[in-house]
Amino acid sequence: MSPLTLYSILVIAIVFEVLGTSALQAAQHFSRFWPTVMVVVCYGIAFFCLSYTLRAIPVGIAYAIWSGLGIVLVSLVGFVVFRQTLDLPAILGLGLIIAGVLVLNLFSKSTFH
Repeated sequence: MSPLTLYSILVIAIVFEVLGTSALQAAQHFSRFWPTVMVVVCYGIAFFCLSYTLRAIPVGIAYAIWSGLGIVLVSLVGFVVFRQTLDLPAILGLGLIIAGVLVLNLFSKSTFH
């Protein structure tokens, strides 16, 4: 399978992880039915897609990309959708996460190119 295809599947995993995590806010401790269903379905798709990428991408690299970009995107969803604030240390930390993902993908020989 081509690297582009595997990374595309990893992006799908990230998108569904972000959707599932965002739905946790609406699920209100799993007391609301449809948001809870959305959490379960989105996480199921996310983990399935993540597991599929592990055929060629090392687990540590795939998980670092998945969780790192997921953290950044969930923070952005929290900021935009839920009006949660991000202070300067949070923004700097998110920048460091993005920098770490870029270093992994651009310079590491452990990644799948």
